Amino acid sequence: MSRDQLVGTSVAGYSIKKEVGEGGTSAVYLAEHPNHGTVALKVLREKLRQDKTAVARFVREASYGTRVKHPNVVDTIEIGQDESGLHFLAIEWAKGEILERYAKQNAPMPRDEVSAVVSQIAAGVQAAHDAGIVHRDLKPENVMYDHDTRRVKLLDFGIATDTQASGDERLTRAGFFVGTLMYIAPEALSGEIVTAAADQYSLATIAYYLLTRCLPYRAKAPREMFTQLLTMPPIPLREACDDVKFTPAIDAVVMRALARNPDQRYGTVIEFANAFQEVASAGEPPNMLGKFKGLLKRSR
Repeated sequence: MSRDQLVGTSVAGYSIKKEVGEGGTSAVYLAEHPNHGTVALKVLREKLRQDKTAVARFVREASYGTRVKHPNVVDTIEIGQDESGLHFLAIEWAKGEILERYAKQNAPMPRDEVSAVVSQIAAGVQAAHDAGIVHRDLKPENVMYDHDTRRVKLLDFGIATDTQASGDERLTRAGFFVGTLMYIAPEALSGEIVTAAADQYSLATIAYYLLTRCLPYRAKAPREMFTQLLTMPPIPLREACDDVKFTPAIDAVVMRALARNPDQRYGTVIEFANAFQEVASAGEPPNMLGKFKGLLKRSR
């Protein structure tokens, strides 16, 4: 059965109302359940039901989701198979819209709004780190954002990794990586074991994008991006765009979290978020043109 044909049907008691998203391995639907109410129902594509790797990743996402309980992380409700063999994952229905969509329309965003978003993502990510899980795919596309309440919900632990797993299980061969290239930490490309510091780098990239609507690297092709991440420092925040200015303090905080060496970043993702909140709340950089005009008036 195709994903379009699922709309209007029932999967394990979940009445599917409409499709709301899709990825390479699954589709996501708005669904209703007599006990759980409105949920997001993620369904593994039918052609992958015999793919052991795809099924294992699908189940792993659910298992990690059940280990991370936090107000800024969507709740995992149920995982299973229906009578036809379709694998499904029911998660909390989070209000708002995908942060990526919101940012495309509204970035550069105000400092205080970015700070609120970063702090909440960090809180959810820290809960995952405390549970021994590195997300590995932090990006605006994996965050739900309700602008009216400024509430954030972290999604998708599909490629997360368990820090308690053996080194051989967690090691990625150089030249191979998991995650999204535009938001991935450099060490994830070089074959190193990815730690919580990689999530901090990705969150700093999100902050950079929300503040500027630009990314720290400007490669035009994946191969070029790969090379820049491994060999070049990111573009300083203060140089990101001509029409948005930043204080040296904000620049320093964001660029420290974007350090290519994980040891040079903040100790935890929460430390980064707290430092960012402090400098963001200090206000906008001075309007030098206005200041010059004021001095000119006083000199007359």
